[in-house]
Amino acid sequence: MDPAAVSPSSSCSSAWLLVLLGALGTALLGAAHKLGLIYQLWHKTEPKSTRHGGELVAEVLKAHGVRYLFTLVGGHISPILVASEKLGIRVVDTRHEATAVFAADAVARLSGTVGVAAVTAGPGVTNTVTAVKNAQMAESPVLLIGGAAATLQKGRGALQDIDQLCLFKPLCKFCASVRTVRDIVPTLRRAIAAAQSGTPGPVFVEFPINVLYPYHLVEKELGFKETPRGPLGGVLNWYLCNHLRNLYAGAWETRDFSPLPVQVPQATAEQVQQCVELVSRAKKPVMLLGSQVTLPPTPVEKLREALEALGIPCFLGGMARGMLGRDSPLHIRQNRREVLKEADLVILAGTVCDFRLSYGRVLSRRSTIIAVNRDRALMLCNSDIFWKPRMAIQGDAGSFLLSLSQGLKSYSPPQDWAMSLKDGDQRKEKANREKSEEPTEQHLNPLKLLHHVDNLLPENSLLVTDGGDFVGSAAYIVRPRGPLRWLDPGAFGTLGVGGGFALGAKLCRPDSEVWILYGDGALGYSIMEFDTFVRHKTPVIALVGNDACWSQISREQVPLLGSNVACGLAYVDYHLVAEGLGGKGFLLCRQDETFMDNIILGAQEACRQGHPTLINALIGRTSFREGSISV
Repeated sequence: MDPAAVSPSSSCSSAWLLVLLGALGTALLGAAHKLGLIYQLWHKTEPKSTRHGGELVAEVLKAHGVRYLFTLVGGHISPILVASEKLGIRVVDTRHEATAVFAADAVARLSGTVGVAAVTAGPGVTNTVTAVKNAQMAESPVLLIGGAAATLQKGRGALQDIDQLCLFKPLCKFCASVRTVRDIVPTLRRAIAAAQSGTPGPVFVEFPINVLYPYHLVEKELGFKETPRGPLGGVLNWYLCNHLRNLYAGAWETRDFSPLPVQVPQATAEQVQQCVELVSRAKKPVMLLGSQVTLPPTPVEKLREALEALGIPCFLGGMARGMLGRDSPLHIRQNRREVLKEADLVILAGTVCDFRLSYGRVLSRRSTIIAVNRDRALMLCNSDIFWKPRMAIQGDAGSFLLSLSQGLKSYSPPQDWAMSLKDGDQRKEKANREKSEEPTEQHLNPLKLLHHVDNLLPENSLLVTDGGDFVGSAAYIVRPRGPLRWLDPGAFGTLGVGGGFALGAKLCRPDSEVWILYGDGALGYSIMEFDTFVRHKTPVIALVGNDACWSQISREQVPLLGSNVACGLAYVDYHLVAEGLGGKGFLLCRQDETFMDNIILGAQEACRQGHPTLINALIGRTSFREGSISV
């Protein structure tokens, strides 16, 4: 036999051996990487350091301009709260986790930065779900920080341990669970950038308790055995020790805390020019502005100037209410359905053809429609069914309107069109005033009450709305005094936003007179926050339209189904509840009608003196909102 010859079977065996060795090596490298062994070769752990992960969270928030952190305290998140306070971030604790998120939502809308709430694990996190969904639908950049069970205890029955990420993945633009201390900074920076980029929205970052506390406390909780029993005990001790070292490896190395770039879609110059040509040919143009127009990077005052320069009649919705001030000749508040049927050009700037526009059915197929929205799906909602845009532009609505104004400097819209719309507005408002003087069967006429409030609002007032029927009436009567002076929940129609929105608004605008227009049903969700207003010295005025009923539902349920079941409430002494929580309370009823202004002025004075104030206004029923939808 030739000794140089190699048998096929021997060659095959060698190849298989190499494959197995390669696979084993790959598996070992993978295991070493997963256990952090490779990372630990180049990055040290500092067991004697007393620093903790909460400090890193606070430093990121500070670097991103966060001034307020809303919370309901829990042991899982205590290091974040303590560190934030030390860095000068104001920590504001509420009486319900949903309120903390609503307050963060208000701050995001009014400040142009991300709003931040931190809640403890399990029920603390689940209590925020509705508020986070509301922020998603309102397109508010909110960062929710959630505590969580320690990484090694997940799925093992730890206190308040649930799969939190699965709750928020459908609601949030970004979800992450931080696994090591070194991941805190990059994860938070990505989350905040994601919240503000594109179509803004909420993000969720989960912090297991062991990434937030100092090394020595986590080491103590792990429970190492000084003399482990047998080989298995030794392996377990090594695993726990390595887990701890990897948890803190590279934790305190120098890192970049600064904000990442925010990506905002913009209309192209060609798209703007096409729209300029369409608008310049229009005889009866009209614009519908939604909340998106108030988003950065366009300052609202510059946008207001651009709208006034364009001179096109506007309907304002959501956060855009008040954009043109109290009495602008361009702001049309009434007869929207009729106007849209007559218009030959309609610009939908951040406005969606959902239930609020009858899914697009209010638009005329003869109209030229320009739709601008950061979100393509929302921009085209129900298009080609009830309506179809001539131009569909995925971009920032505020920036688009500025560019459009620049391109139409020599444009002057037909004055007779704007004047005819304003005349129709004034006729409708005159009819509303006449309706406000009609007597109700009992208590005050709510329309009359709202007219009196509107007349007494100062120029620096900021309005928060939380309710159904009473708030629906207020939207037609009470006039915001300027841009970013109206806060409502948005498309989700969430009840319970009042306390949180007002808290965030008063902190952002301490010199403003902040009003909450409450329905008596909605008040039940957040009346306890009067305790929060008192403790944190944030005086606001709550006006409660108290008709002892869920009227928006009752109005349809009774004639359609013949029963008022579950719609009835009681004429509760809400003013006494506010006083019991440390605020000031005023009762306003029919026998006080002659002195209505005096009572409102008294509440305003109490608020100026630093007292959170509630006016419990007993109101009757009118036919003003007959036919309004509740489903």
